[in-house]
Amino acid sequence: MSKDAITTADALREADRFREIHRNIKTQIGRVIVGQEEVVDSVLTALLAGGHVLLEGVPGLGKTLLVRSLARAIDARFSRIQFTPDMMPADIQGTAVLVESEPGRHELRFQEGPLIANLVLADEINRATPKTQSALLEAMQERQITVGRRTIRLEEPFCVLATQNPVEQEGTYPLPEAQLDRFLFKIVVGYPREEDYAAILDRTTGGTEATVSAAATGEEIVRLRHVVRSVPVPTHAAEHAVRLVMATQPGSPYATARVNACVALGASPRGAQALLLAAKVRALAAGRHAVVTADIRGVALPVLRHRVLINFQGQSENVTDEAIVRDVLAALPEPAGR
Repeated sequence: MSKDAITTADALREADRFREIHRNIKTQIGRVIVGQEEVVDSVLTALLAGGHVLLEGVPGLGKTLLVRSLARAIDARFSRIQFTPDMMPADIQGTAVLVESEPGRHELRFQEGPLIANLVLADEINRATPKTQSALLEAMQERQITVGRRTIRLEEPFCVLATQNPVEQEGTYPLPEAQLDRFLFKIVVGYPREEDYAAILDRTTGGTEATVSAAATGEEIVRLRHVVRSVPVPTHAAEHAVRLVMATQPGSPYATARVNACVALGASPRGAQALLLAAKVRALAAGRHAVVTADIRGVALPVLRHRVLINFQGQSENVTDEAIVRDVLAALPEPAGR
């Protein structure tokens, strides 16, 4: 057997293992979370692609429960940070504290903050001040934190899942575009369907509590991220991703009239990178060993919606970033037979 054949066989086995773990994690989360299939798929996609997630929705929709269930399903170190306006960077990174090492002697020891974990739930992230938000940004982008002269590498897998309430904005500090761009996905969590309420109430007000068992380890998630990176992307699919990103940029050859009139800033090359990584996860989960344009279009909305900045004219006309992305998808249809 040739070396290429062995490589192909190994890749197929890894892809099968990917689907098995993906399915098992979803099954475990489904024991607690009712409905919200698209939200669960998106969060799991971001985790396996190595990205971070911004969850936007009103309180009471199970965002915290989803993140906690995901952490239990992958047997990962989980921490929750409830952001408030008086929170400082040291509150999430950690700080040096004076402890008694032996009778009469003291020394400074670093006490870890909640940011040192595998899965970090940043609850109501827009209530933190820009100083604290920037400390979180370093961890998200560089996978490290800096405290004084000390730099601490964060253990992989590392994923930040942040939440924000889109309604109550008093006393909040909206995330700057530079930080929004670090999130692979922005997921809008909606209300449950009517048929889901009976199961939700039964699980949350009944006598038995659903439990989540570990379906994977952190080491397996890291390995699966390498599998995702190995998925090939045909030239035509990559070109479609590039055109989708360029179509959100005012003045580009692919921009629609609405984009030119209502958008101040479009997605950057990081948006194209996010499209391809998320599409690779989608392809593997569907049993495909290469990306198709449908995979890219399927993740375009959560990847691009927070990377589009609406200008004053668009705001005055109540144009939303989601409407812009849908407009772009309609203007650039999927290539026939691709």
